[in-house]
Amino acid sequence: MSQFEFTHRRKNPLTGDWVLVSPHRNNRPWLGATEVENSQKLPSYQHDCPLCPGNARANDSHNPDYTDTFVFVNDFGALTQTTGDVATNDDELFTVEAATGECRVVCFSPDHSKTMPELTVEELTTVVNTWKGNYNDLATKYSNIHIFENKGEIMGCSQPHPHGQIWAHQHMSSEVAKADANQKAYFDKHQKTLLGNYIDKELVSDERVICENGHWVALVPFWAAWPFETIVIAKDDVRQFGTINDVQAKSLAALLKELATRYDNVFNCSFPYSMGWHSAPTTLENDSHWRLHAHFYPPLLRSATVKKHMVGYEMMAESQRDLSAETAADILKRASTVHYKQQSEKQG
Repeated sequence: MSQFEFTHRRKNPLTGDWVLVSPHRNNRPWLGATEVENSQKLPSYQHDCPLCPGNARANDSHNPDYTDTFVFVNDFGALTQTTGDVATNDDELFTVEAATGECRVVCFSPDHSKTMPELTVEELTTVVNTWKGNYNDLATKYSNIHIFENKGEIMGCSQPHPHGQIWAHQHMSSEVAKADANQKAYFDKHQKTLLGNYIDKELVSDERVICENGHWVALVPFWAAWPFETIVIAKDDVRQFGTINDVQAKSLAALLKELATRYDNVFNCSFPYSMGWHSAPTTLENDSHWRLHAHFYPPLLRSATVKKHMVGYEMMAESQRDLSAETAADILKRASTVHYKQQSEKQG
């Protein structure tokens, strides 16, 4: 019996949060899913899609006939470059501050039907370089740049055309603030980076590692809260997304394609998730404690339609999971690296 086959708690060293793990509830042997995707096949071009090449968007804007990636300022951005005056208030129970910034949309491809795992490594390398270029542009004005993707209706994404977003602002966001404080505390104590040490230990045990190459590793973190949560971490001393080189960019594209393909093959569906990169804020005097990383938070639990809901105890106390991180890693490791759609085409 595994040393973790009992109810226990695990601590997330990046945030300081805890997760309650109850493996006896869902840690049975995995037999594999037989479900297939229910949604119909999407066309390569959708005439009424506001993200497809040449189509109209809001405010009488039109997309160019783009052929790889396309970036535009979000027509309904949550942040704007100007804001109203905020009255000062000395009452600590009613603290408020102005927030300005920019929100951009990144279309991964002109093809309406192709999600990340269905793009080639070359196409994904273009996506990575697009992220990098926009990161560096925004970093001249803002300290926090968030590159992220919400994939799937179940994650609140109302637009199926494969795309992500980049939000940039001057304030340090709450999750980054926690990650910054905990990484710095670890570095001050050990003179080594928290995530650098962490992946060294994970690569030795190989219990939760899903895929890796010369520059990146993807694994189910020991402290995972979501059923198939993963974290992608740079093996090199990379602190900000804008500093990755050409070799690291192509290497990252290859790893993202493999990870996303394994996700889709778990339940033979377009696997939903929220994914986001955490970079060192550009205004830090010293960011040597940082290591660039990305979080993938997928909600699916037992099938293409069964979602893990963070409710009740999770909302009022702390995160709780039934599927252990080790079992989730084993499932993802055994998922094929050939996309299920390609397998169907070969069989057909």
